[in-house]
Amino acid sequence: MASFKSTKIPIYPKLGEKVTPDTLYWKNYKAPVQIKEFGAVTSIDFSSLAPHNYAVTASTRIHIYGPFSTEPVKTFTRFKDTAYSGKFRSDGQLLVAGCEDSMVRLFDVSGKVALRVFKGHTKGVHVTDFTSDCYHILTGSDDYTCRLWDIPNSTELTSYKEHTDYIRCGITSKLNRDIFITGSYDHTLRVFDARVEKSVMTMDHSQPVESVLLYPSEGLLVSAGGRYVKVWDLLKGGQPLVSLKNHHKTVTCLSLSSNGQRLLSASLDRHVKIYNTTNYKVVHNFDYAASILSLALAPDDESIVVGMTNGVLSIKHRKSPEEKREMAGKQRMQPVYRIFVKGRNYVPKKDDFLVSKPVKSHLAKYDKQLKKFNISKALDTQLRQISCTILIPEITVAVMKELDRRGTLKNALAGRDEQNLSQLLNFLIGNVVDPRFTPVLVTATEMILDIYQAVVGQSSVVDRQLVRLQELVEREVDYQQDLLEVLGMLDTLFAASLPRKEVPCPGSSR
Repeated sequence: MASFKSTKIPIYPKLGEKVTPDTLYWKNYKAPVQIKEFGAVTSIDFSSLAPHNYAVTASTRIHIYGPFSTEPVKTFTRFKDTAYSGKFRSDGQLLVAGCEDSMVRLFDVSGKVALRVFKGHTKGVHVTDFTSDCYHILTGSDDYTCRLWDIPNSTELTSYKEHTDYIRCGITSKLNRDIFITGSYDHTLRVFDARVEKSVMTMDHSQPVESVLLYPSEGLLVSAGGRYVKVWDLLKGGQPLVSLKNHHKTVTCLSLSSNGQRLLSASLDRHVKIYNTTNYKVVHNFDYAASILSLALAPDDESIVVGMTNGVLSIKHRKSPEEKREMAGKQRMQPVYRIFVKGRNYVPKKDDFLVSKPVKSHLAKYDKQLKKFNISKALDTQLRQISCTILIPEITVAVMKELDRRGTLKNALAGRDEQNLSQLLNFLIGNVVDPRFTPVLVTATEMILDIYQAVVGQSSVVDRQLVRLQELVEREVDYQQDLLEVLGMLDTLFAASLPRKEVPCPGSSR
């Protein structure tokens, strides 16, 4: 007796993901390491000096982590309320942070107690940064003021109160110690010069500003607020260059890659978008489990660190060349080893004979029913698997095609109650206009109409589905007719654009 042949499922071509240099570059990270902090991670900052430790500000603490450590190498807990904006100085020796209690604290990275405490703000301080000369500190507060402080003397140098709402972001120039920029919830960005008593430039972001970023040349400024990321040309008086709207929730933080050619933005929609800074198109995307509040890139893009609202710190490390070679070597060695064990180089002798074991075939559920000639049950078995019917419709279509080949499809479709018929019609509505399945499903649809035309009007559910199926088919027919008309027009245009060639007739004079 011949063995039963399982139903052949056709393999349809699928559109693959477009592989670009950016895809290869940004996918070259290991699985993320996750660390649970005491509260929402509001700030991450990398030290510019090796080994490039990074400071994580969460709740009432600042943790300093090593590049590959999962436990903090240093902790600062001298805060009475929520800490904000822990920033390293360019030499990596000092760390400054603001607090909800309106004070600004300066720490020695090698010590524990605050070296300086700057008092003057009346509300929480969300912005801190060192100036390029390393002797002054910029702060921005919810009391609408931004201030410059002198580190050696612990005194306030300048105070500006031009914003009319909370100041939640700011940055100092790395090329000029007197220039700094602040962003506020009053929708404005302001450029200040410490040598002048008021701001020298103002830009309207049209949304509460959450983050600002300067390009290395400092000719371009990037601001994030609302769903928008905007780029401004400072050399042309703050002229807007680009407005990006790729997120569907508030953008909270910005970062630049090590070479300055890729811009990263993170949002409450749990996505990190990576833009090409030449055309500002999205070249890659990262997804996370919770809304993102902070983002930082290590020097040379060796690590991506993301802080989320649920207090989770996610760290992705780049794969080293040795790890990539090792993984590639394992992938190459596995099949070679298997073939070697099976005797790749063995030459059989004349007197050898082969002892084979019977191979047990594992049939799918619908094939088991087909083997027993239960044609209706074979179709029902596949239709009941809702996930397979929706995600892999080609299996259900293959079962119908096999039944049609056997000449038993009409029998399998007959004798159904309202629920089973409704399930079958749902599948047809979802897939009948798919060009891959249309030849099989149109035949099944015609059989269903022939079988159940006598009972049309007895079930409101089935009647609605039949009307929907009719509208779907009519709309598809209209599309096909429109496409044929367009194809005819294109054929005419192509024929008219081709050069004409004279064909000599036999017997005619030249």
